[in-house]
Amino acid sequence: MARRVLLASRNAKKLTELRRILDEAGVAGVEIVGLADVPEYPEEPETGATFEENALAKARDGAVATGLPCVADDSGIEVDALNGMPGVLSARWSGGHGDDAANNALLLGQLNDVPDERRGGRFVSTCALVSPDGAETVVRGEWPGRIAREPLGEHGFGYDPLFVPEGDGRSAAQLTPAEKDAVSHRGRALRLLLPALAALAE
Repeated sequence: MARRVLLASRNAKKLTELRRILDEAGVAGVEIVGLADVPEYPEEPETGATFEENALAKARDGAVATGLPCVADDSGIEVDALNGMPGVLSARWSGGHGDDAANNALLLGQLNDVPDERRGGRFVSTCALVSPDGAETVVRGEWPGRIAREPLGEHGFGYDPLFVPEGDGRSAAQLTPAEKDAVSHRGRALRLLLPALAALAE
């Protein structure tokens, strides 16, 4: 019987992406379930100063509330010209939570006068796995690139239309899901987490 592992995310697109990466990795003996598959529980607001703090808080909440091992991700974009911001504030950079169009428009406005050579940045994903017995694993994946001058592409979500990965002329929103999974910050972090997930099924 497969070991159930909770993936604590209310972002449907992120949940789909995380499930796809884990499915493709073929971790045997682990069944990924989402928040819709477990009884509702109170979630603390994301108040951590780092991606690691936020991911751990979400994973701890899920493990305690459900008794299941819990994976949580906190991710965002760090822009060099903005001293690493938006960072942990990425999802609510424009004020509201998860308004991709407003967040992208604000970021473009802030970088309007920044020359191409100073538009570097990176996507960051921190994934935490917390077991009910208190064992914790935290990993971090980074995807370097630069910020475009206009949105490009129709795929992805968040800042994907503005992010051009290092070594590729296309934005993250112009990549196919498989191409993105292979190189993205979340894909890199989750692959680092696979040994700990596989150990749960043993």
